[in-house]
Amino acid sequence: MLGALATGRTRIKGLLEGEDVVNTAKALTALGAPARKVGDTWEVLGRGVGGLSQPDGPLDFGNSGTGTRLMMGVVAGQPITVTMTGDASLSRRPMGRILKPLRQMGLQVAEGDKDTLPLTVTGSAALVPIVYDLPVASAQLKSAILIAGLAAAGETTVIGEETRDHTERMLQFFGAKVRTEKRGNKVAITVTGEAELKGGDITVPGDPSSAAFLAAAALIVPGSEVFVDGVLINPTRRGFYDTLLEMGADVAFTNERNEGGEPVADLRVRTSKLKGVRVPRERAPSMIDEYPILAVVAAFAEGETRMEGLAELKVKESDRLAATADGLIANGVAARVEGDTLIVTGAGAAGVKGGGRVVTHMDHRIAMSFLVMGLASTASVTIDDETFIATSFKEFRGLMESVGAKLEG
Repeated sequence: MLGALATGRTRIKGLLEGEDVVNTAKALTALGAPARKVGDTWEVLGRGVGGLSQPDGPLDFGNSGTGTRLMMGVVAGQPITVTMTGDASLSRRPMGRILKPLRQMGLQVAEGDKDTLPLTVTGSAALVPIVYDLPVASAQLKSAILIAGLAAAGETTVIGEETRDHTERMLQFFGAKVRTEKRGNKVAITVTGEAELKGGDITVPGDPSSAAFLAAAALIVPGSEVFVDGVLINPTRRGFYDTLLEMGADVAFTNERNEGGEPVADLRVRTSKLKGVRVPRERAPSMIDEYPILAVVAAFAEGETRMEGLAELKVKESDRLAATADGLIANGVAARVEGDTLIVTGAGAAGVKGGGRVVTHMDHRIAMSFLVMGLASTASVTIDDETFIATSFKEFRGLMESVGAKLEG
């Protein structure tokens, strides 16, 4: 997206080619910024901030909530009208949290107060900069506002708890003026509008959320050792791995380096005897997508694991909090939800029984997490639908099988 708002050509290596990313590339192409794969590199021909064009039809984002929400920030600064659609799962997910500040800046929504897709939005060439206090710790919300702020006349500031900072790093890489400062226990991030971004060459680090499934499998399958090259270790994204270390996991990062403005390292994980821990709510923003797979790991640990502050999981691709608990219970694991806390009592040396059928609710992370559980449970674990795994990780099955997993169906 930032490549589309820059001038010149942006070349991207190491892109995770899940359906979410491909749908975003198609949307940018429809908006007049061609995004295509050339060899092993993706190229985006930028049109500059405010330079995108009216698409011929609706933009279909499939299952990508991130793609949809960030694109609302992109469109806010374009004098065009765009209809956004998605699949049945995405069409149930609320967009009001994103639309509220963008409306303040000048985005118009044809459907009034409706906050689910399909939605038709009209951007503006005269966006108003705002100062916005984030009601929740959401990197998507923060990023959508900052991206819209690129086109506003003045400085746009978002204030809130620390969240993933990839957008700020990437904005600076493309040449935007970004300022970050502490305000008490919060962080204020300011972007200067009427920006002039320049395209460049980028290598995308390995996704720690995708690597989490391989790491979890290595931890719970006896006699395993897995190496993953070039994994992102940004402090705002490594909460899952920090938690594993607290649980006693044999996890190591080696060859630490910087690539494209992000800290990267090679990951090594070995089978480990694990213990239950308390995962504090302040860690949630750094690992919000990894809680389902952490719950699976916790099922094999000794003792109780308490995961606090998980309200955000209720508005993901599914109600992930309920779906995770239900999947655990279906496979003989003691689990319960108390408010926004998930509590899992691990089976330890007794092992997880398995044998259950998990309803994924069209959620790729639920599907992948319980397939990993099945690798180490006494009886196999069945999921009702694997289709949506391609949303974020289409190589999942092949990659897991390459390291010894047996997946049927």
